[in-house]
Amino acid sequence: MTAAAVHRLASAQALFARPEIVADRRADGSIWLKSATPLQPFARCVGDWLEQWAREAPDTVFLAERAGADLPWTKLTYRDALRRVRAAASWILAQGMSPERPLVILSDNSVDHAIFMLAALHVGVPAAPVSPAYSLVSKDFDKLKSMIALLDPGAIYVSSAKMFAPALNAIASSHSAIVVAGDPDGFDGVIAFSSLTAAAETPDVARAFAAIDHDTIAKFLFTSGSTGAPKAVINTQRMLTSNQAAKAQTWPFLGDAGLVTLDWLPWSHTFGANHNFNCVLRNGGTLYIDSGKPAPGLFALSLANLRDVIPTVYFNVPRGYDMLIAALREDDDLRRRFFSEVKLLFYAAAALPQNLWDALEALSVATVGHAVPMVSAWGATETAPLATDCHFQAQRSGNIGVPVPGTEIKLVPTGDKLEARVRGPNVTPGYWKAPEQTAKAFDADGFYMMGDAMVLADNARPELGLFFDGRVAEDFKLTSGTWVSVGTLRIAGITALAPIAQDIVVTGHDKDEVRFLVFPNIPACRALAKLPDADIADVLRASAVRDAVAQGLARLKANGGGSSSFATRALLLADLPSVDDGEITDKGYINQRAVLTRRFADIERLDDNGCGHWIGCPA
Repeated sequence: MTAAAVHRLASAQALFARPEIVADRRADGSIWLKSATPLQPFARCVGDWLEQWAREAPDTVFLAERAGADLPWTKLTYRDALRRVRAAASWILAQGMSPERPLVILSDNSVDHAIFMLAALHVGVPAAPVSPAYSLVSKDFDKLKSMIALLDPGAIYVSSAKMFAPALNAIASSHSAIVVAGDPDGFDGVIAFSSLTAAAETPDVARAFAAIDHDTIAKFLFTSGSTGAPKAVINTQRMLTSNQAAKAQTWPFLGDAGLVTLDWLPWSHTFGANHNFNCVLRNGGTLYIDSGKPAPGLFALSLANLRDVIPTVYFNVPRGYDMLIAALREDDDLRRRFFSEVKLLFYAAAALPQNLWDALEALSVATVGHAVPMVSAWGATETAPLATDCHFQAQRSGNIGVPVPGTEIKLVPTGDKLEARVRGPNVTPGYWKAPEQTAKAFDADGFYMMGDAMVLADNARPELGLFFDGRVAEDFKLTSGTWVSVGTLRIAGITALAPIAQDIVVTGHDKDEVRFLVFPNIPACRALAKLPDADIADVLRASAVRDAVAQGLARLKANGGGSSSFATRALLLADLPSVDDGEITDKGYINQRAVLTRRFADIERLDDNGCGHWIGCPA
């Protein structure tokens, strides 16, 4: 074992609960996995956490935000947060809002967003945060219209009436909701959010809060809707509070004082909201809201915030870590500050390519003398989100851990894979107003069918975790009859084509060979081509870029494994993935199926022997 591995192991043993997993191997070939550690009692509702910390640590900063790198942080304590929540809750009750008339939030993360969301949850009214991309990036607003029609909201919140005016106009005829804005901008009929929180609390709030139980609907969170209209996943209070109780058992250090995180991940998704936001709230920590994100023109703000805030736990997606690594290599002071207090690095939404894992480990060893643990988890919007958690130090990227306390995982043979299914208090009761879709989502034993395939790290030692083995529906066969594991090959391809490949879509269904559609890392391509200001198409045609892709394909082939383990051709895509068509989520995750459906013409170019656009793997 290397010195870095020894340090990783020691750090993990100090942070995490030791996993103890029971594996029941059934006669039908299925494997039922669960933690031997029982789930401890958990809170009645999310509001109980806020009430607790407003009593026990009233002056601790709960939330902080700022609009620019040179501006001071606006901070909100637990005491003041509870006061604002109760005031806004009084207004919600006065409007007669309910599960049939919920609160819809269209805006990015902010203190006001958090207060309004918590206010609804405090009095048993579901909050439905919707990705701002459907309002600000979409061109036709079709998916937003379908969401509003399904929910029939009692109120809609936007940060700025002016910014969201096109979206609000597009849905005006499909609802009778009151529009509330952080900045009304003088729009008629739009209420200022500040007027809600300035009002006095009414006695109805306490009565409504006391009536909440585990079955009360807390949220409607939407799926990506890549294959149709997005579905509204019911999130109950039980789902949210049991999930955080399981997290606290696997990460016992969360009980220590001083949890601090800086996070951009959107609250319209389960990772940013139910995992990260609720983790801070449940444990009385402090969340600095990062108004940057890992995207061109926005990541500089994230870096400025990191220079000002030292997190103890850091959450991000692979794209975020990719951009962070480049910055840490260039800025010694930032690197020292970042690693000075951080206990662990957590990645989710997609697997972390091994080259990024290795880079982060090397940077942490060089900076603080030991490898900072890197961990992940697995779940879905339907599991709030944790189903598994890597509460141990894995030896390489991709390990998604073991079932958390209270959750069962059933691995069912499906073709040559094991399909993962989930049962537990963290699992949704279903989809809002969609009984047929709900019925199809569960098997006869009550397990939610995730559609993901898994493989045990060691068949004899289930406590060593699981690895994601692709989507069952994504894998395909070549004409040779050989199965292609899309999830595994995607990660291997990104690693081999680093830093050129931002993401990869694997093609080749019913073909002789595997091929790649590549979403390029444009800054890396510009640097390699030495064309900082050229048109993207010219950058991707540069010989240095094309040669790098060819060399990456050759490296992948050299790893061995046969025709299903490498691609013979790659096509660099100049246009970004489409939000409207469900090709990408807010977290930067590429939907393989949606891309393959929309970009059929690009697949035909890959198959055209006379096309000069694709790059071939050297013989």
